[in-house]
Amino acid sequence: MHSTEPEAVNARAWTTYGTHHLQRGTDIPEVDRISWGFWPTGPGAEVLGDLTGLRVLDLCSGLGKHAAHLVREHGATVDAVEASASQHARALARYGDLPGLTLNHADAVDHLHQAEPYDVIYSIHGFGYIDPHRLLPALRLALKPGGRLTFSVLHTNSHGHGPSSSVTPRAEILPLAGGHDPSVEMWVPTPKLWEDLCVDNGLLIDGIDALDAPEDDNPVSVRLYRAHSRTSASSRPRTTRPPEPNAALGVGAILHGPRGLLLGVHRRGTTELPGGTVEPGESLEHAVIRELYEETGCRAREEDVVLLGVLVDQVGPVVRTTVPAVVTQWEGDPATQPNGSVGDWLWHPLDRLPNGLFIASAQCLTAWRPKLAINHPVATFYPFASPARSASDCCTESLGAKGGEPR
Repeated sequence: MHSTEPEAVNARAWTTYGTHHLQRGTDIPEVDRISWGFWPTGPGAEVLGDLTGLRVLDLCSGLGKHAAHLVREHGATVDAVEASASQHARALARYGDLPGLTLNHADAVDHLHQAEPYDVIYSIHGFGYIDPHRLLPALRLALKPGGRLTFSVLHTNSHGHGPSSSVTPRAEILPLAGGHDPSVEMWVPTPKLWEDLCVDNGLLIDGIDALDAPEDDNPVSVRLYRAHSRTSASSRPRTTRPPEPNAALGVGAILHGPRGLLLGVHRRGTTELPGGTVEPGESLEHAVIRELYEETGCRAREEDVVLLGVLVDQVGPVVRTTVPAVVTQWEGDPATQPNGSVGDWLWHPLDRLPNGLFIASAQCLTAWRPKLAINHPVATFYPFASPARSASDCCTESLGAKGGEPR
């Protein structure tokens, strides 16, 4: 079984609890309804919908009594998965011969990765004991497109401590009837965090119900989440023929620091930034660092590239799209490269830029710093990052480099 250390703490606590009751021979009480909270009030099995002919999974099933109820009273066929060996042993002793119910001793996430997809997955209080970042991606894979997910989790504990604003485990005391009160590690995110986690993993929330303790002096509260997995839409090309080429995509690399702005001279006479055409299948960041190395010999990392936006203009029948990018750190001194089309690299003060700038480079520079005094044909700019941020945060020369500009 694979689990995080907080999950292992939880498994040990439940195993200790189950062992205590195995040794005492404690009977498992039958249930006459599904209770999503800690009390027999609120919605029941109806929130699961019609289960006829569907594959159903009870995750973190504990003693298996809720799964057994669905099999007996609702005609469901249920797989029940429990990570605690002693709790599983108790369930097996009580319900091992019940037709329609399969009891599994397994780590929840391991089971989700290995099982055939289910139509319905539910859990009563179990998800709080599993790292959501480990659980939700596995749930997405184990739920059929359009499949239903229903789960209840702690919202406010017996001390009135509400949910957490981060997805991190916190210590909770587990009050268990008839046994000791062990300490466990539980994830208790806010409903907004639970919804964000679900959406990030292709699970859309249909509703969230507040289930409060029936006693006025009891602060315990539970949240019941109803969700479904996204259905996948198909796609197809209009034709097997490739599109007619009518657009060009390029990048321009802006390197600026105490010595000025880096510009080179093209063999056709224009002065320009390092840059060029994006190759098929290449990311924009990779195109920036590749062109920078091929033209100047300087090296940079993709994480040191800040994409500013997209410039769109037209050259004859071709739509030209150019992405200006600030390179915040690099290594090496720029130098003319063998067989390069641009060379004679120099650093230029921003208030004394040379004439004859290549149009796409000029457009990149005014997208970066709109107040630069550069005349060029108008291009439409769709920003990713604001020019103010780019100028103040991204374009102060690299801090300390081997060889040329410090990196």
